[in-house]
Amino acid sequence: MSDKRAIVIVLDSAGIGALPDAAEFGDVGAHTFGNIYKERGKLDIPNMRELGIAAIEDARLEPFTGEIQGCYGRSAEMTKAKDTTCGHWEMTGIIMDEPFKTYPNGFPPHIMDAFEAAVGRGTLGNKVASGTAIIQELGDEHVATGKPIVYTSADSVFQIAAHEEIIPLEELYSMCEKARGLLMGKDLVGRVIARPFVTGEKEYVRTENRKDYAIPPIEDTILDGLVAKGYETVAVGKIEDIFFKRGITTVNHTKNNPDGIEATIEYIKAGTGDFIFTNLVDTDMLYGHRNDVEGYALALEAFDAKLPEITAAMKDGDILIITADHGCDPVHPGTDHTREYIPILVWGKNVKKGVSLGTRETFADIGSTVFEYITGEPWRTGKSFLNEII
Repeated sequence: MSDKRAIVIVLDSAGIGALPDAAEFGDVGAHTFGNIYKERGKLDIPNMRELGIAAIEDARLEPFTGEIQGCYGRSAEMTKAKDTTCGHWEMTGIIMDEPFKTYPNGFPPHIMDAFEAAVGRGTLGNKVASGTAIIQELGDEHVATGKPIVYTSADSVFQIAAHEEIIPLEELYSMCEKARGLLMGKDLVGRVIARPFVTGEKEYVRTENRKDYAIPPIEDTILDGLVAKGYETVAVGKIEDIFFKRGITTVNHTKNNPDGIEATIEYIKAGTGDFIFTNLVDTDMLYGHRNDVEGYALALEAFDAKLPEITAAMKDGDILIITADHGCDPVHPGTDHTREYIPILVWGKNVKKGVSLGTRETFADIGSTVFEYITGEPWRTGKSFLNEII
């Protein structure tokens, strides 16, 4: 174990303004942080403000007038995508020449025919949809017929929704494994996702038994690089799924933000790992995709309220980076991810105060910085900003 440790917390989908090529993705005007603040009239995040989030270029947040305690900036995404896998992979050093395939008009017959043959059932849906909406729309028919609900989004995903009492979890997971095997090569999809649900009091409700089926990273990431050198890496939340469990020595697959935050704090306190990598999914899964401005704002505020506990637990050699993986502006039309810059906030007891990191060309700058900080060596992609913050 090194005396230097990095903690990266990804506020899933918390983008900070449309990228210059947003028009290609239908995302002109998207600004997750700024539009939430504008729509709601307030965003009570004093600790992130103190770290410099309002000072990021075009942050569109209430200006901060005190002394900024962290380093701050934003990053563009070099990969032509706006999905979870590409975002996290680029952050850890993989810039994809060809992004994963997306299916804005649903999956073509050759995919659906092969899937139905593999699972021995017909299907419902096969369209772009909100996961919470499509189970209300097609849930009754699914229960009556036993046909799984297949849907996608602007993300590169093949999602299978099924009632846990109609298609047991193990069978649903088996269906996902079969779909994963089909969606390779020219039909390569980033993730196949099991989306189980049950009958609630008034409507169908999703359970926390979601399971993601990704593919291994196409090149080594900084996680692989760190483990190869004998360092310990800790994955909190869905990180293990995104990286196919590769380059990870300790896993805590938390399923919501409160549990993810608590797990991260406990690892920091315990001195566990050399790199702690946390994804906090609620902002995206529960609020961004559902256009829930208030829920999104409250989730950001809840994280912010825990920041003092996170920083208090940090040791002298720890650095904290708070960022995102793409946008999912709940004010923007539609329910899908948005093509945005991501924020970068950095804090540590030995980190400079009030330093602007500007606009980075690639998310890979984050991983490059982490790798150099822990190992003292450069990573092959990205431009480390370590010299700017230490």
